[in-house]
Amino acid sequence: MIQERGIQVFALASTNDVYNPRNIFKIRPYLAQYDIIHTHNTACQLFVPMAMRLCSARPVLVTTEHNAVNRRRKKSWLKPIDRWMYNQYAAVVCIADQTRQNLEAYIGEQDKIHTIYNGIDLERFIRPINDITGKKDFMITMVSTYRVQKDHETLMRAMTHLPENFQLQFVGGGEKVDEDRLRSYCHRYELDNRVSFLGVRSDVPDILEKSDFVVLSSHWEGLSLSSIEGMASGRPFIASDVDGLREIVGGAGELFQHENDGQLAQIIMRLSEHPDEYQIVATRCQRKARQYDIAFMAQNYLNLYKSLIGS
Repeated sequence: MIQERGIQVFALASTNDVYNPRNIFKIRPYLAQYDIIHTHNTACQLFVPMAMRLCSARPVLVTTEHNAVNRRRKKSWLKPIDRWMYNQYAAVVCIADQTRQNLEAYIGEQDKIHTIYNGIDLERFIRPINDITGKKDFMITMVSTYRVQKDHETLMRAMTHLPENFQLQFVGGGEKVDEDRLRSYCHRYELDNRVSFLGVRSDVPDILEKSDFVVLSSHWEGLSLSSIEGMASGRPFIASDVDGLREIVGGAGELFQHENDGQLAQIIMRLSEHPDEYQIVATRCQRKARQYDIAFMAQNYLNLYKSLIGS
């Protein structure tokens, strides 16, 4: 899609080779071609400044910090490396307030650290508020990648507390070993007939519209786009009370204690039994989601780029 808009894409490494130091030398020829280089994950964040040390090109460096929690920060020997890395950037963008607070606690407060919320194309996801009056069967949907960061197991345990008329579907993908792990939970909790794995889908807005509850059970987040999409869908959005989700969902959707499957099940059951409260929560979620329009995000990044080039 982006290629159709005239944007060039260069693949320098396979998924399994992203962290290979040889990529430093593959990056180097591109540095002189652009005014701004914007990185997003740890490998790129570290390798691009290192590549700049090997050439005369001096583009403006910008990076985005996506997660409120980073396992690297628990390893004290990495802290000097991380501080050096972040110091090479003209701007460090955090996608949520909690992400910024945690980063500043790690490397110290700096003027070049900014917050720009992630955004979505809201019009694709906005749907009428669902009415469950008289409804007997319910569908719960979780949209996420199959990774250890996501807490699919708690949601499956919650299903064991819910009646048989509640079904669950997972939308997303990942490595086969991760999908096998999730399917093993289904067997363990005897949920094979109540849980579906839909894989990676391009029709997520339609899937959410046909759902009754949207849940994101997670161990940590940055600013999850799937959470904003879920809140825009006109269904109650229910999420783990963890950094990165708390600030988005709080005051709009429903939060449950991290890994507390009983509380999650109680929330779903309560809302299914009270259609008026169900609609109130769904309306609050949709109102909150409107704050995360992708147009706002794009304009904020453009303003940042212009200020950096101007300086």
